Amino acid sequence: MSISKRCCDLTPFLVMEILEAAQAMERNGESIIHMEVGEPDFDTPDCVKRASCKALENSQTHYTHSLGLLELREAICEDHAKHYNVTIDPANIIVTQGTSPAMLTLFSTLLEPGDQIITSDPCYACYDNFITFAGAEQIKITVSEDDGFQYRVSAIRKALEANDNIKAILINSPANPTGTLLSKERMQAIAALAEEYGLWIVSDEIYQGLVYGETGHSILEFSDRAFVLNGFSKLYAMTGWRLGYLIAPPQFMRTLQTACQNFFISANSMAQWGGLAALKEAGDDVERMKATYDKRRLYILDRLTAMGFTIKNIPTGAFYVLVNMRHLAAKFGGSSLKLAYDILEKAKIGVTPGIDFGEGAEGYIRFSYATSMDNIKEAMNRLERYLKEFE
Repeated sequence: MSISKRCCDLTPFLVMEILEAAQAMERNGESIIHMEVGEPDFDTPDCVKRASCKALENSQTHYTHSLGLLELREAICEDHAKHYNVTIDPANIIVTQGTSPAMLTLFSTLLEPGDQIITSDPCYACYDNFITFAGAEQIKITVSEDDGFQYRVSAIRKALEANDNIKAILINSPANPTGTLLSKERMQAIAALAEEYGLWIVSDEIYQGLVYGETGHSILEFSDRAFVLNGFSKLYAMTGWRLGYLIAPPQFMRTLQTACQNFFISANSMAQWGGLAALKEAGDDVERMKATYDKRRLYILDRLTAMGFTIKNIPTGAFYVLVNMRHLAAKFGGSSLKLAYDILEKAKIGVTPGIDFGEGAEGYIRFSYATSMDNIKEAMNRLERYLKEFE
């Protein structure tokens, strides 16, 4: 048996490894609280379900345009005009079966073997595999909790001066795993740097809209040398619907479309009609979910602080808290993965090890508060009891 090197080189997604271990424990009768996966615990808004069912009843079950329903792309444009005051042509949007296929198509289209792309460390765990699969290389820039896990533009410039094949800068705001928002000023500075060096910006904005007490920004406010990845999974609690989209500069659209025609044909038609309803009708549902997330965020921050953890970077986006637990990980040779498995085994809490997001987060643990307040309270009680073992 011969398996391709590019697939053998893929690394496991550790959050899924933890989740699957937790599910195995549950099958054996254990009570596990899941704070590892970034999946909203809310049900999809009723208006979305109704629109999808209506599409099914009306036999709107066939292939759509390979770019996606025009009505949906127009609604995406309207949404960006409303929230970010930017003008987008529907012809520059391609609707995909979730944001991951958009990412795979984009990196395959933008990057040649040997090209380099700047990413932060820590960053979303799967970026590495998408980029490597395209034959490209990450130039990782460590971002620190002391600096709000934000890029320093001086560090990006230093990387550009030290490397010859950098083609793009990848940003993610609000960010996974940190819950951090890039400031307007840093976004502007990154956009100016990309313009100066003739680079592209890839902006993962999947958590846009999930912002607490601050104002989120899209890179499209500051640059037209940008690709935007977004979707419906997080903001609209539509993970299983697998509906995302990519906004791209016009000169890339024909090639992106051709790739999607061949690899995916089109996104699910009923899901697209549901996505249209999400944009048009689910505003009240989103506000309710956001208010609930914010209460959970404040509660978990209070509890973690009371346990003695110092959280220098208060997350104001997404639904994650990244906690420095290096003093605990030291008991396991500095391994956040071993610490996460120990927390799972002894405290019965599923958490994500920081190493999943890069060396810059080794010794950290990510908690997702996309679960009920009752679960969060019980998880914090269990964690408090677990910590007594280290006293």
